[in-house]
Amino acid sequence: MKVLFLSVPTGQGHHQTAKAVQEYFKDNEAVECRFLDIIDYVSPVLADSLQRGYLLSTKVTPKVYGTMYDLADRRDYSKDSGVGKLVKSLLNKKLLKYLKQYNPDVIVATHIISALAITYLRKKYPLRAKTVAIVTDFTLHPYWEDANVDYYVLASELLTFQALKKRQPIHKLKPFGIPIQPRFAEKLSQKQARAQLGLEDSFTVLLMMGSMGYGNDVFDAIRSLDQMEEDFQLVVVCGNNKKLKGRVDAMSKEKTIITYGYTNEVSTLMDAADCIITKPGGLSTSEALAKNLPIIMMDPIPGQEDRNKEFMLNNGLALSVSETFSVAEAVYQLIHYPYKAEMLKRNMQQVAKPNAAAELGEFMLTLCGGK
Repeated sequence: MKVLFLSVPTGQGHHQTAKAVQEYFKDNEAVECRFLDIIDYVSPVLADSLQRGYLLSTKVTPKVYGTMYDLADRRDYSKDSGVGKLVKSLLNKKLLKYLKQYNPDVIVATHIISALAITYLRKKYPLRAKTVAIVTDFTLHPYWEDANVDYYVLASELLTFQALKKRQPIHKLKPFGIPIQPRFAEKLSQKQARAQLGLEDSFTVLLMMGSMGYGNDVFDAIRSLDQMEEDFQLVVVCGNNKKLKGRVDAMSKEKTIITYGYTNEVSTLMDAADCIITKPGGLSTSEALAKNLPIIMMDPIPGQEDRNKEFMLNNGLALSVSETFSVAEAVYQLIHYPYKAEMLKRNMQQVAKPNAAAELGEFMLTLCGGK
């Protein structure tokens, strides 16, 4: 079976989802996987511009991004969108030639733009491949209504209503969950994880805001946590945000605060923690759900992460920081009232999909007559 993953350069979550499924197939000699960033392949200059534009809009002008997202959700679907025009511009001879040469059995889109690319490709070029789109949030992006693939992988069966409202037939919906690395389906005891990381064996709060260390209020949150009377240690994953790491390392501290830059130890850090403070990205949220780790959400990117936050709150899966409910109060409640963490954990067990990559992998094999 030949599998082609198609993505675009807007954050790491879409790429990591593809890698998770590739990881599942790594020991299967009967499966060949390729990954293609379609925008980078067609135009590296455009890819760089799109990545910079995405980072700018979500980090510097998030309210503008959120407004555009909301407008897209209310747009006139009878008219071609700007996104549709962008996708059509990508479908040049170079990409078509690649598809003809590789001739995949299954094409997997990990972003709405790559899903739309498949949709438009089908109109121009008869694809024999089965097509699958992975929705990497706990909501459906406004433009999913324009997509037409064979199957849609949803983060949860609780998104079925949204998908049907966006005119997706129920037989195409596969609520396997957002594919995450297999290591998040495993769990060390807190004592083992802390020993492995060289941490104290005490109540541990993990704070991580994505690979770029997003979050306008992160440093203020760290300072407010440091000033709490409760006894706990704080582990801060700053990602690629060197400025944030430098500020935290340089600040005077009352508590033990351990900082990481970009790290591959996230799975072990989650095992060591009693709760996680994070923005509600689809991938990081799925990882925390798989680990049954109580979540405190803050600084969502307006748009899809606002919708992720709504999903988590409406299903009793997380706490959410607001102007009237501080991160310090959230941590205080989890320390002093253990039943609250247990309540979240029970709900998380119902929604978590730790084996999503394996389920999708097995489904793809059945599509091609494998076992």
